Amino acid sequence: MNQEELFAELGIAADKKEAAKKALTAFLDGAYVPKSRFNEVNEEKKTLIATVADRDKQLETLKKSTGDLDALKNQIKSLQDANKKAQEEADAKMKELRINDAIKLAIVDKAQDVDIVSSLFDKTKLILGDDGKITGLDEQLKELQKNKAFLFKQAGPNPKYDPKGGNGNPSTNPFAKDTFNLTEQGRLLRENPEQAKAFAQAAGVTI
Repeated sequence: MNQEELFAELGIAADKKEAAKKALTAFLDGAYVPKSRFNEVNEEKKTLIATVADRDKQLETLKKSTGDLDALKNQIKSLQDANKKAQEEADAKMKELRINDAIKLAIVDKAQDVDIVSSLFDKTKLILGDDGKITGLDEQLKELQKNKAFLFKQAGPNPKYDPKGGNGNPSTNPFAKDTFNLTEQGRLLRENPEQAKAFAQAAGVTI
């Protein structure tokens, strides 16, 4: 996808394209656009469109309003509260998206299963800065690599998993809906309870 196609996808007006190109060039500094960043921009665009549509609808409602001044003031206050709540929810959603993307980018080349490992991060302790950097991410990653090393790729060849012998690391999650297997669950609980707990947590199961 080139710049023109990207601008068309984002709905950027023709008279804003030059400014958009400069902003894009400054942001990229000659590099490609990561998919996670594109997802963030696209999500922001969707939120902006929905917000503008809501504001237009609210203005039309106010234009048609009749009655005393107090009633109108109450209506405006109600709209302001609703807008504030909607903005807080949008900000929280964008924050979660950025944190999730940062986690996956940090472990994509390290984890055996990105979804399982990413679910083990305590996101309540991660702080998203104004510069987009996540404080606490590296510390949690190092802790997981130390305490749950079996969830990460090793420098040498990985041992082959043998269900009968119980050796190595399973490549599928026996607690997940699509790969549910009671026999393997029992084997993991006996032979590797830490790994069983991690798999169960990723599948939303409490053991």
